[in-house]
Amino acid sequence: MMSESIVEVSEEHENNGEEEEVRADCENENETIRSHRAFGFSFSSAYKMPTRHPKVLTTLETMLFGYQSLGVVYGDLGTSPLYTFQSIRLSDPTETDLLGILSIILWTLTLTALLKYVLIVLHADDHGEGGTFALYSLLRQHVNFKSAMVMPIQSLDSDTNLKFHSKQSAIQFKARELLEKSTIAQNVITGVVLLSTCMLIGDGALTPSISVLSATQGIQSRFTKITQNDVVWLSVAILLLLFLFQRFGTAKVSISFSPIMIVWFLSTALIGLYNIIKYYPPILKAISPHYIYCFFATQKTKGWTLLGSFVLCITGAEAMFADLGHFSKGAIQFAFCCMVYPSLILAYAGEAAYLIKHPDQLSTAFYSSVPEPVFWPMFVISILAAVVASQSLISASFSIIRQSIALGCFPRVTMIHTSEKHEGQVYSPEINYFLMIACIFITVGFKGGAQIGNAFGVAVIWVMLFTTFLMTVVMIVVWQTHIALALLFFFFFIIIEGAFMTSLLNKLVQGGWVPFAISAIFIIITLTWTFGRSKKAQYEATWVVDRNKFEKLLTSTTRVPGICFFCTDLINGVPPIVCHYAELIGSIRKVTVFVTIRTLPVRSVLPSERFNIGKLGPAGVYRCLVQFGYMDIHTMEGEEFTRSVVAAFIDATENQEEKEMLDAALQEGVVFVLGRVILKMTEKHRCVKKFLINNLYRFLQKNFRSNVATLKIPPRKQLQVGMLYEI
Repeated sequence: MMSESIVEVSEEHENNGEEEEVRADCENENETIRSHRAFGFSFSSAYKMPTRHPKVLTTLETMLFGYQSLGVVYGDLGTSPLYTFQSIRLSDPTETDLLGILSIILWTLTLTALLKYVLIVLHADDHGEGGTFALYSLLRQHVNFKSAMVMPIQSLDSDTNLKFHSKQSAIQFKARELLEKSTIAQNVITGVVLLSTCMLIGDGALTPSISVLSATQGIQSRFTKITQNDVVWLSVAILLLLFLFQRFGTAKVSISFSPIMIVWFLSTALIGLYNIIKYYPPILKAISPHYIYCFFATQKTKGWTLLGSFVLCITGAEAMFADLGHFSKGAIQFAFCCMVYPSLILAYAGEAAYLIKHPDQLSTAFYSSVPEPVFWPMFVISILAAVVASQSLISASFSIIRQSIALGCFPRVTMIHTSEKHEGQVYSPEINYFLMIACIFITVGFKGGAQIGNAFGVAVIWVMLFTTFLMTVVMIVVWQTHIALALLFFFFFIIIEGAFMTSLLNKLVQGGWVPFAISAIFIIITLTWTFGRSKKAQYEATWVVDRNKFEKLLTSTTRVPGICFFCTDLINGVPPIVCHYAELIGSIRKVTVFVTIRTLPVRSVLPSERFNIGKLGPAGVYRCLVQFGYMDIHTMEGEEFTRSVVAAFIDATENQEEKEMLDAALQEGVVFVLGRVILKMTEKHRCVKKFLINNLYRFLQKNFRSNVATLKIPPRKQLQVGMLYEI
């Protein structure tokens, strides 16, 4: 393999003093543009991702962000009173039964939403970013993963100096060492991450269905001639409008989300308080766990069968962590403790108080408990709140796919940024239409029945189980928590969530299979894509062009004026497609730069840290690593990219002749060469692997976007070279 050294362009990593000085300069854009040493600073605004500097929020700022989070984070969890009680299929419930039902709901909310997510999981952020990928990112920053299930990321010593890279402790834990040595453990963790991600996407199809259906069902209680089928088609119409509106982005309407949700929370809390006072004032005695025991003692096996329905009261709890990147921990905690939690307690208690006097109305609990004078205003508010809840999960699905693409786990799809101010607001037409079709099929296929609730509960509980597992690993490996405390966390929540899960297993045939079916589609795509990409990387690493062969190629090939940026996945060495290119074109540019895009398991890479450069042995041949975080925008668009790279090479050399050569080459034209590789697995491999590579992977290559489109390279300056890799 060719010998080469990677050189840091920016000198900020040489010592801690200089590092702090340069990073302080990042706050002043004018200073960074004038800096030649840290050439990444000269990027255009498209490359300058907003960076999250540690900041202590004032009480007023925390309250303001908490108010804004109501419309983004709490739509799903906040609208759960619409469908939780009516999903519990229990005929002729007694007062004790209803108190037991309320007690289970109160304790599930308290232990899972408040204790687990608000007080513990929210602290496992990756420099302000939350969700499954944040947990995985933290682990990959501390553990060198060698699993074949994902694209390997070759670590460099300089990675630990990145602004958003978590610092490792000098203490080497046995757990970390075992994890690095065990590819089985790495495969399990990676599999859990991928399954959790796919389940969340399934949640994105189920949330709009159940939220909109539950909100529109209230109209049946006022118009007896309206059938369930009419409600289904009204819901489909609303869902169609919701998904078709996605292409305009949420920026223009998101300002109304928080007012809608605060009206929703206040309305449901006041109605709940009214029902408590009117129908059953001592209802809050249900806080005693004694009523949970009474419920199961009375219902026995039936109680266990019904347990899965209670999961619906915590749907959306995972969104608190997934949407952490938009708000601070304090804001999300403030909003939950001061508004969401009290409102939900009053709403559920009010429904239970009403049902104690009207037990025959359990199947229509929410709208039946709404007082007649405010029914229609609440109907409108419910529809709007359901739309907000649906929007949150749809937007989350777009962000999840974007992160998966950035980490090389999913084929490239169209990603449109709908906001110039917020990098997290994206829209993917392909994913949007997939969710729309899935959502409509679910709504029409189940006809608004209990099967949707079963499917929804299955998706939610499995995501929570996966989060519990990943959090335990993060506690041990990253937080360095005492093993006893980590295991206490694991077993405490795994018992609670496991009980819900075992109950829902009984509902797999009755709709519970839906999230698994959606997950299976995305898992097959993900594993096929990562398998094909890893085989391509293995082939290039095996057949890398050695130094002697490359130097011989340069001397025997005509060198023409200009610069060639040759895009490759290899960090070290020269890819075999270079020889194929030289044979086809018959020439090589005087300045050839091998460019490798590195997506690191960190949320963002500062502009000053964007590039690492190196000089290969032969004259005029260089290496450039372009580094991004999983939340960064990947682009090589604009003249400033080429000028910045050349300026970096000029700045890094002291040879005047080389400086003049680089400057002249820039004026003589630039071309980007991208390899279009087709994989073909030979007959010596098994049929399954051959099918995955020769059929499914090739299908994904043809029908999804290429890296050319996602990098936004100017079309008139790009050249694609095709080559067949037989593996």
